[in-house]
Amino acid sequence: MSQATHLGFGFVTTTIAELSADPHPVLARLRAEAPLSWVPVLDGWLVTDHALAQRVMRDAATYTVDDPRFSTATVVGPSMLSLDGAEHARHREPYVPPFRPGPVRDHFAGFVTAAVARLLDGLAPAAHAELRADFAGPLAVEVMADALGLTGVDPATVRSWYAALVESVSEVTSGRSPTAAGAAAMAELRARIPLGVEGLTTEEMVANAAVLMFGGIDTTESMVANLVLHLLTHPGVLAEVRADRALVADAIEESLRLEPAASVVDRYATRDVTVGDAHVRAGDLVRVSIAGANRDPAVFTDPDTFDLRRPNARANLSFALGPHFCLGARLARAEAEIAVDGLLDRFPALRLDRPVTPEGLVFRKPPELPVSW
Repeated sequence: MSQATHLGFGFVTTTIAELSADPHPVLARLRAEAPLSWVPVLDGWLVTDHALAQRVMRDAATYTVDDPRFSTATVVGPSMLSLDGAEHARHREPYVPPFRPGPVRDHFAGFVTAAVARLLDGLAPAAHAELRADFAGPLAVEVMADALGLTGVDPATVRSWYAALVESVSEVTSGRSPTAAGAAAMAELRARIPLGVEGLTTEEMVANAAVLMFGGIDTTESMVANLVLHLLTHPGVLAEVRADRALVADAIEESLRLEPAASVVDRYATRDVTVGDAHVRAGDLVRVSIAGANRDPAVFTDPDTFDLRRPNARANLSFALGPHFCLGARLARAEAEIAVDGLLDRFPALRLDRPVTPEGLVFRKPPELPVSW
């Protein structure tokens, strides 16, 4: 589609580097000018306001994930992540029960608490650590390995499979072929994953296990790292949370709002549709900026401020909406709460060693989180 086609419809010039480093000023400008803007560097439309983001994510008939350009499906095969309608439900429903309130409370809470304690035991003697690589990342991998039933598989092995799959998806996104390492990781996962999910073939079970890894590793690592960073860079908030641990849940929601771990979700228009002055054509990429929607001043007062007592912080869209609402949202919140409680209990003098800021086009997190105690 030519750039000229979109002039007058929120046509915006930016760069991948700008959107990866600090997208919020650009997103604010786009949101003020046009809630749906054509962004050439993305070769697609970008949704930046809260109301339209909800509309797009809820309307799977008009804005679908089921498109050949969806790179994850090229690597792992069709799954709940890349299907809509009845097929999406068939793939997703068997995986819902483990993430309901009962299992999260009765199994995962205890598992996460034990994993947090073990990881912190290993870190404590050094009096310093890089918390993203040494704590948030390993915790996310251990929890997801348990959720997938990968008993007896070393977390480092699971991490290596995941890294290979991410690299393969990145290659496909860049217009190249899936990698041999990615195919090998899928074969290893197929050999180790428990099978027998009713209504799904073996290949479908493996594909869904792979996308659960995508949903539960990078995003949860980012969520925990961003939360700790927000607390350590807001001393007043940190003091309140230390004094009243019930506020951890509020800190999680505000951290998710301010810097969502997954900052965008992609959809493809199934038909021509007009949104305001924008004319979206069938097949166009429509990218929903969760980061933009979460700072919409029409919904969130003073949206760039971390407000521990923001009354509507849970209106954030960080776990998406509609049929693709994050399956593990409840577990992710529990994991973040237990992780922060553990850190604050174990290290009362926890502090950030040097300034860091989140970065990333899709998964936003600090490149490192160096701390001392």
